[in-house]
Amino acid sequence: MADLRDRRPDNGRAPKSKRAMAVLSLLLSATKLAGVLATITVAANAFSYSRYRKRNLQPFHSPIDESAEVLVDFNAVEVSEHGERFFFGLATAPAHVEDRLNDAWLEFAVEHPCGDDQATQNPEPADALVASAAGDGGSQLASVPKVELEKPNVKTRKSIKLSMEAMIRGFEKYVEGEDEEEEHDNAKCSHNVAAWHNVYHPEERLRFWSDPDTELKLAKDTGVSVFRMGIDWTRIMPKEPVNNLRENVNFAALERYRWIIERVRSYGMRVMVTLFHHSLPPWAGEYGGWRMEKTVDYFMDFTRLVVDRVSELVDYWVTFNEPHVFCMLTYCAGAWPGGDPDMLEVVTSALPTGVFHQAMHWIAVAHSKAYDYIHEQSTSRQRVGVAHHVSFARPYGLFDVASVALANSLTLFPFIDSVSDKLDFMGINYYGQEVFSGPGLKLVDNDEYSESGRGVYPDGLYRILLQCHERYKHLKVPFIVTENGISDETDLIRRPYLLEHLLAIHAAITKGVPVLGYLFWTISDNWEWADGYGPKFGLVAVDRANDLARHPRPSYYLFTKVVKTGKVTRLDRTRAWRELQHAAEERRMRPFYRDVDKHGLMYAGGLDRPIWRPYVRRDWRFGHYEMEGLLDPLSRLVRFVTSPFSRKKREEHQADDDDDGTPVLQPLVSENC
Repeated sequence: MADLRDRRPDNGRAPKSKRAMAVLSLLLSATKLAGVLATITVAANAFSYSRYRKRNLQPFHSPIDESAEVLVDFNAVEVSEHGERFFFGLATAPAHVEDRLNDAWLEFAVEHPCGDDQATQNPEPADALVASAAGDGGSQLASVPKVELEKPNVKTRKSIKLSMEAMIRGFEKYVEGEDEEEEHDNAKCSHNVAAWHNVYHPEERLRFWSDPDTELKLAKDTGVSVFRMGIDWTRIMPKEPVNNLRENVNFAALERYRWIIERVRSYGMRVMVTLFHHSLPPWAGEYGGWRMEKTVDYFMDFTRLVVDRVSELVDYWVTFNEPHVFCMLTYCAGAWPGGDPDMLEVVTSALPTGVFHQAMHWIAVAHSKAYDYIHEQSTSRQRVGVAHHVSFARPYGLFDVASVALANSLTLFPFIDSVSDKLDFMGINYYGQEVFSGPGLKLVDNDEYSESGRGVYPDGLYRILLQCHERYKHLKVPFIVTENGISDETDLIRRPYLLEHLLAIHAAITKGVPVLGYLFWTISDNWEWADGYGPKFGLVAVDRANDLARHPRPSYYLFTKVVKTGKVTRLDRTRAWRELQHAAEERRMRPFYRDVDKHGLMYAGGLDRPIWRPYVRRDWRFGHYEMEGLLDPLSRLVRFVTSPFSRKKREEHQADDDDDGTPVLQPLVSENC
């Protein structure tokens, strides 16, 4: 009996021990599975990044001879089999410059969300995909105004709602310093357009409608041969033509546009006309805009009116400017006028049946019909194309490659693919690069940026032109850089920015890319979409408090010199770069119209008043930008550990390059993450 009693506790402990072993075994199996999944995930992302790097980040041999006195001469460039010469131009748009225009943007700007319960959300970081769409300084959601100077007497339709993106993303604004209390109070109420209510006479824009000669003379004096302008749909058709088209057309405005185009030609410039430049009539926005097929019919009514009246005066037609930018910010984010997407549309916007693809489809149909009609009515050799926005997107960390791939899959090629058989030229709007990090766009400390948060990267334009040419060379149509520029009030970055991008274009031409012309954005500081009058893109400064007086910046005279001589010289390049580097060495500050959170992510909206950011000491000149690779902490650690090996490999590769006598101006990409 004693033996039996002694064994009983052992029998009771055995099942517990087995259960503990089973749990431990299960935990070990789960850990192994998690490890395997983590390894597979890391390996898959590493493979994806390896493919991305091979396609987009490989070093290249610059064809620019940097020892020559004249670095490039565009006078010697023939870009077509017809002997056409390279041209220079300047670009603008109606919503940026025209006064007396009660369009959707003006209504959007004067609408005030205060008092609307939905408008009490805090500003949110920029969504990577949507923010990357913004072209010439356009942002997603405007920030908080600090001062209201005056409000124009403009009829409004309804109180504005906060963008749907802000409703589904609730991020707290990061503030610090003595202005924290003011920022917190103002965060409860935000205008749709930043830096608009706190400037003088915002509704007058640049008075291009009532006084086009001020801008035209500035353009003419630079020596450019092409002037890009637009014709505003709302001005021609202020009401929806439900029953009778002629009763809803402003024929006097049509005649005024003809007169302005004639003025452009009287200054000796050819004309490039944009039919749709981010400005949907308010009446079209009320019924759904480009979500609906009937918008194609209305757009064709507008196109026929314009073409029939001014066709013989126009040399280049741009049917649509950056359509994917408009669709993303209007129908996916609800941050531009005319969208107001509901929750379901936002969530499903990127799906094949979502609102983005739906709107892009009808725009493609409208382009094709407009293309056919212009050529049917044309009596001269006119070119018809689109202005397609591209930016160079790269991942911040190993797990951000998917974000870059998604953005490129939606924005880089699909629209051009859908209209490729209806193009006489392909317009490229390029401003710089974006670094994707998780759900947002990262501000990299040692990269230079425009005032509106666009990374400066001239190499990207060269890479994009080569990539597009490789894909579309079978079309045998030329490229035109329809927009390129930078917001920079100090004008220290703009001068080297201009020269380095021209070097990139010439380098692409020497590689066989038929680039027909280059249009700089823009002449004078103007209204930059939801960023208002904050970012300064102009070669000419505008004193809004002094009757819109114009003051040409140094870049205006540099651009004039390049245009009139057709050359970029080593001396001009050296001077422009030296001045910028001198400012960087002195740690001088410059305005920046994007707020940044504690993680380095840029907020979506612009600012009414800038924060200050130092100039960056980094060599971003064409062919000199050193791409570090991935920048997340893990990748940096791996790169640090393996740096001795990668350095040796770079030195061996450099030695091989020296042997064949060909200089490599861009350092090699690290072989590690």
